[in-house]
Amino acid sequence: MADRVTVIGWDGSPLTAAARGALSAATLVAGAAHHLGLPEVPERAERVRLGSVDLAARRIAGHRGTAVVLADGDPGFFGVVRTLRAPEHGLEVEVVPAVSSVAAAFARAGMPWDDARVVVAHTRTLRRAVNVCRAHPKVAVLTSPGAGPAELALLLEGVHRTFVICEALGTEREQVTVLTSDKAADHTWRDPNVVISIGGSGPTGGGWLMGPDPGPVRGWGLPPEAYEDDTAPTPGRTPELRAAQLARLGPRVGDLVWDIGTGSGAFAAEAARFGAAVIAVDADPAACARAEAAARRSGVQLQVVGGRAPYVLERLPEPDVVRVGGGGADVVAACADRRPERIVTHAGTRDEAEAAAAALAAGGYAVECVLLQSVDLDPDTWSERARSVAFLVAGRRPAP
Repeated sequence: MADRVTVIGWDGSPLTAAARGALSAATLVAGAAHHLGLPEVPERAERVRLGSVDLAARRIAGHRGTAVVLADGDPGFFGVVRTLRAPEHGLEVEVVPAVSSVAAAFARAGMPWDDARVVVAHTRTLRRAVNVCRAHPKVAVLTSPGAGPAELALLLEGVHRTFVICEALGTEREQVTVLTSDKAADHTWRDPNVVISIGGSGPTGGGWLMGPDPGPVRGWGLPPEAYEDDTAPTPGRTPELRAAQLARLGPRVGDLVWDIGTGSGAFAAEAARFGAAVIAVDADPAACARAEAAARRSGVQLQVVGGRAPYVLERLPEPDVVRVGGGGADVVAACADRRPERIVTHAGTRDEAEAAAAALAAGGYAVECVLLQSVDLDPDTWSERARSVAFLVAGRRPAP
């Protein structure tokens, strides 16, 4: 095992005395090509090109001597330190950090970033990174080849954002470009780069918590008056049913939720408060307006699409989970064809519930059916004020 491992962050500025001292004593130096070309790297030291950090960690673990790993920015922030410290390598490291690329990007933009989401985009995580940009007003994206500004912009189709694209930060080739997201695919961008995605509205940081503020609303399964003027519970719109649907779907950060037949927008707004991106669909323009109003009151972002399902679904991006609030078994079947992980719907009669369950089963989903009954009581007289009965039908795609 290496006698000593020092991880040095580099942001293009001159190395600190501590970093220079560690490099001068190094017998092995690992880093990218531009790191290994630094004049402070000793000629006598073994040089390891940093491709796979895991492979480099194994090489360092077997080295007898003093090792240095060079990395861009702050190596403890979405960097190499996590892999080097993994139990299978057994490496104890000292870290000499530099300014992270995210901090540098926001500094170039002249913006605070304690209220930002930060995501890493690889080809396998690009879609989830895009969904975070859909859902949140300020996101920093650490990109990679094949998952850069152009790819982000193409997958954001239908959602307007402003991009601040910071290329080659800290080098002579550094360039900062501000443009709308629909123009990003028209350019070729140099790696590495950081994209700041700005747009929409939402709660801003309150100066006490890293990341987005939790917002003004507490709890979920809120009563109808939180979303619409007519406070009388209607079939399929009760808070109890909504809470059960949320529990079955489990929306989370990085997900894309479809809310088909959004109605008041209550489900869409509450799903968005879990951090998911949400597309609310309804054929009724008044319902679309109510969904937008619900989003404003809840401090979340929704993409509202007017149109009739199942036809309107063809142009929507792939969902992770889906709520079908209207349209019956045909819409359930159309959603199942898109292979989301989970689908939930409700029905007022047994025949409707059986048809929805059959559509889910035909699509290869494991089906759950529950009869939900809720009774609203007057707390003074304990007499019944309203009663709602609905069939909850949920489908879960089996793990591959």
